Amino acid sequence: MNLHLSPKVINELLPTNILFQTGFWGKVKKRVGYEPIAFDINNPKYDADVLILNQTTADNKVIAYIPQGPEFQPSTENYGIYLEEFSHKLIPHLAPNTSFIRFDLPWLSPYAQESIDNHAFIPAHSVQEMRMNYGTNSYNLIKSVNDMTVASNIAVDITPDEQSILTKMKPKTRYNIGLSKRKGVKTFIASKEHLPIFYDLYVQTAQRNKFLTCDYTHFKALFQVLEQSNEDADIVFIISCHENDVLAGVIMTITEKTALFLFGASSNIKRNLMGSYAVHWEAILQAKAGNCSEYDMGGVSPTPNPEHPFYGLYCFKTGFGGKITHRVGTWDFPLNHDDYMAYRNAETILSGLGG
Repeated sequence: MNLHLSPKVINELLPTNILFQTGFWGKVKKRVGYEPIAFDINNPKYDADVLILNQTTADNKVIAYIPQGPEFQPSTENYGIYLEEFSHKLIPHLAPNTSFIRFDLPWLSPYAQESIDNHAFIPAHSVQEMRMNYGTNSYNLIKSVNDMTVASNIAVDITPDEQSILTKMKPKTRYNIGLSKRKGVKTFIASKEHLPIFYDLYVQTAQRNKFLTCDYTHFKALFQVLEQSNEDADIVFIISCHENDVLAGVIMTITEKTALFLFGASSNIKRNLMGSYAVHWEAILQAKAGNCSEYDMGGVSPTPNPEHPFYGLYCFKTGFGGKITHRVGTWDFPLNHDDYMAYRNAETILSGLGG
C-alpha cells in the first residue's frame, strides 16, 4: 500500500468529526497521564493523519493506543493488510518498551452487511481473526478482550426540523419528553462550577448500573483544555432539574458536524419525572443550533439481547429514532508477545469481574 508516516504536532491535526482524533482530545488525555503523538499518513492516493496515545503501565511497559483511528477506511478485504503495514511503519517511532499497538477502529464491520433489521450477527473472535488476518504476512492481529469505545453505536439524524425528529422517535420516548415538560422539569446550560454536582450523579449512575467510573480529574481536564485556545472541539454541558433537585446531566462535544454524547448521569430520585429524556432532547436542540447534522448517542448492544450489558442503553437510546452503526471494534498488534499476553490475561480477569 506504500504508506508513510511523518511526525506532526497535535495542534495541526486535520479537522474531523471524530472527537477522539482531535488535538483537543490529545490535550485532554495528556492531562490524565497519556503521551499524545501525531502523524501525517502519506499515500499516493490520499492524505490523512492520526492521533496516537502512548500509555505507560504500572510495570513500565507502553501501549500505543489509537482511539477511533486511523480514520481512512480501506476496502474490507484489505483491513488486515493495511493495519499490518501501518503497524510496521509506526514501530520505528515507538519506544523500545512498547508491548503492543491497539487500534480502536471506526471502520464499518464487514458483518454489518449481513445484519437483519440493523441487528448485526457478530461471530466468535477466532472467526473474526481469520478474516482480519487473511492476506497478511504475520497473522498478528488479535481481537481485543473488550472494545475500548464501542463497536455498535447509535446516531440520530438531526437535519430535519424538530417536529420531524420527534415523529421518528418511538411513542414512549416522545411521550416521556412531553411528560418531563408537563411535570415542570427544566434544563439549563451548565458550567464547570456544576461539575461536582454532575460527578455525584455520575457516581450514582455507575453504582446503579454497575460500571467503573472515570476519575474526577478526567472531567476537569475537559474544561481546562476548553479554556485554552482551542478550535477543533467544543463542549455543551446540560443539566435538567426539578425545583431544587438536579435530575440528570449530559456532557456533549461538538466536532465539525457531529455532536457526541460523551458522558451522562442521572439521579436516584424523581426518576418518574423523566429528567434523562429532557436533557437529551435539549442536547439535540443545542446540537441543531450548533449546525450539527447528527447526535451520536454512543454505545448500544448490537442486538436487543437482554443478557448483553448494554441492553438497557439499547432500549433507552433506540427510542430516539437513531440508526445503529456496527464497527469492527478494537484490535491489537503485539510487539512483545509475552508482555502482551500478560496484559491480556489481566484484562480478561478484570472483565470477568465486571471491570
